[in-house]
Amino acid sequence: MLVKIKQFFKEHLEITDAENPESTEQAVQLACAALLIEVSKADFTLDSRETEAMVELVQQLFSLDPADVDKLIKLAQEETDQAPSLYQFTRLVNDFYGYDQKLQLLSAMWQVAYADDNLDKYEEHLIRKVAELIYVTHNDFIRLKVSAQASLSKTS
Repeated sequence: MLVKIKQFFKEHLEITDAENPESTEQAVQLACAALLIEVSKADFTLDSRETEAMVELVQQLFSLDPADVDKLIKLAQEETDQAPSLYQFTRLVNDFYGYDQKLQLLSAMWQVAYADDNLDKYEEHLIRKVAELIYVTHNDFIRLKVSAQASLSKTS
């Protein structure tokens, strides 16, 4: 089983050509989209508002056209269905994102979690875990949570 897991990572998430910035960017985008999907699935209910927020955020974060967003999200969904843990996604974020980009990702995760007007304890736990894995400070974790919460109350 361990061999299959290693093979999966090698085929799908390992950056094979470090000289090719496009493949690196695509792998990181895939990892970020997968983390957003994980947040949307964390409460064990698929809510269309979370899905819509995720699609919009992926489009904003990566400046992609709608067709590319759909492809990225479908591929990320496949990755999350097969991934045994968050490590392969957070590793790419750590390797290729600066601190400000990590904060943008975490902010997007909070926005997906709050999109259905309800923060589930499993969503918060997942975001906390990701924040720790990508080395975001607790102060920034809380600040981003409060910011997402405040923007929710403005739209309600």
